[in-house]
Amino acid sequence: MGDTAGYLIIGACAMLVTFITTPLVRAFARAKNWVAIPGERKVHTVPTPDVGGIAMFAGVVVAFALAWRMDRFSGLFEGNSESVGVLLGAALILVVGVVDDVREISAPARVVATIATGMILVWFGVTMFYFRIPFLGVLQLSNDWVPIVTVVWLLAMTQAVNLIDGLDGLAAGIVAIGSIAFFIYSRHLSGLGLLSEPNIGPLVAIITVGVCIGFLPFNFNGASIFMGDGGAYLLGFLVAVSTSVVGGRADPTTQAFSGQTYFFLAPIAIPLIILGVPVFDVLFAIVRRVSKRQGFATADKGHLHHRLINLGHGPRRAVAILWLWTALLSAFVLYPAFNRTTTNYAPFGLLGLVLFLYTVLHPDLERKREDESTRHSAE
Repeated sequence: MGDTAGYLIIGACAMLVTFITTPLVRAFARAKNWVAIPGERKVHTVPTPDVGGIAMFAGVVVAFALAWRMDRFSGLFEGNSESVGVLLGAALILVVGVVDDVREISAPARVVATIATGMILVWFGVTMFYFRIPFLGVLQLSNDWVPIVTVVWLLAMTQAVNLIDGLDGLAAGIVAIGSIAFFIYSRHLSGLGLLSEPNIGPLVAIITVGVCIGFLPFNFNGASIFMGDGGAYLLGFLVAVSTSVVGGRADPTTQAFSGQTYFFLAPIAIPLIILGVPVFDVLFAIVRRVSKRQGFATADKGHLHHRLINLGHGPRRAVAILWLWTALLSAFVLYPAFNRTTTNYAPFGLLGLVLFLYTVLHPDLERKREDESTRHSAE
């Protein structure tokens, strides 16, 4: 279903198209006054175009078209309608997000649109087949459960990306890191013959990496354009697709991986760990709003990136910290897949401890230095 070089070409195409298209979309958005206005919950201080998801979608479409024209990916497209379902679903979720960016639509309307997108995936067969439940075994999804699981997974991924999109470059960077890890993981499964073929998951994953990297130069701190809800929903959609068709189609008869329990928890748990930062942010937001008896769509400043800034980290450092957490979780997931002889997780624990201490203590150390500097100046 394609070789690594072919996938890298497709990823580079998605990156290049997104990189070229983003300035055009930015200029068009400014002409149409499709901009995000600064506010109490906003970090930016000037009106900024917020429909960058359009440029990302252009990267997705052109990358898919290139893959369709390449002989090495013929097995993914011949007699397989999944690519059509992915493009139609991506178009619908993008339109909903862009409309929300431009004129705002209600939360129930967004949920209904997401459900409709999920039904498109179900209609074209872009779904899970089964997944392993730890300690309980393998659950084969019946036709009645496939639509429910598909929609719930899509809602979870789109909301996870949307909620974490609060600082310049944060969502694009996290999704890029997570998708790189998931692409490597899916290719490894395919190489071991443990992934049902043809499988569109690795292709969607590498395209996701490409559009994120192509968009980041314009979206990092001091961003000249935001991805908006359209971009966040699109990335969440792509993540949902790649993880479901890989995680929900890995060989369920595999009991262990060289004596390890890797596949006992995998594969559907893998994306939850790789995307641990946005997933935790969603769960924490749900708990926070339920405890305050607020609606799930109620906006607040309690997300992880807000808390890092409140601790004393600047926006760039807060983004870097959350990127590092995503990279650490991704490495933690990939480690047992490629290391068949030992399972020494001590280095990950040590790195996690160092990163945790840096996250918590660094702002306090900076404050102490500032206080000492102020005191010496006064003397």
